[in-house]
Amino acid sequence: MDARIEVALNLLTSARTYLDSLLEGLSDEDWFWVPEMANRTGAWEPYCSHVAWQVGHIAMAEYGLMLFRQRGRAEVDLELMPGSFRKRFAKGSSPSMDRSTYPEPNEIRGQLDRIHSQVLAEVPQFLAASLDEPLDPPTAGFPTKFGAMLMASQHEMLHCGQIGVLRRLMGKPPVR
Repeated sequence: MDARIEVALNLLTSARTYLDSLLEGLSDEDWFWVPEMANRTGAWEPYCSHVAWQVGHIAMAEYGLMLFRQRGRAEVDLELMPGSFRKRFAKGSSPSMDRSTYPEPNEIRGQLDRIHSQVLAEVPQFLAASLDEPLDPPTAGFPTKFGAMLMASQHEMLHCGQIGVLRRLMGKPPVR
């Protein structure tokens, strides 16, 4: 396996270990809990997100950055990333406070785990020469396939931070 692929997978595995620790012990209700926060005018309104959206969005992004942007669509993707899941959690989607519009937490978690397993199975087989291939916008970091791989772990950690804040607002102890 190419050293850059190994680095990208190690970073992603580390981010997933941290995410797993943040999700440990959360009830189904915790996944959809939304605190009320004071806005700039002092009025109280619901916070703009919940754990369910964060986790679904991480799953969608891992699929996009580590699989789709690397190799295009594959037959396995119909099950791995159904269109309805992708649309609910895509970049630019807005978290809904209506729980009925989401899969149950165990389904979201299952999707996250299946995508991660597929990444761990496929990515070590990618050719090192392909990592420098440019990607069409939008990109973050540097616009190559390797840049997308590195972004996957950074993106996951960014959303771990948001989940960590939600946990603390729930009154749960910090994980780190």
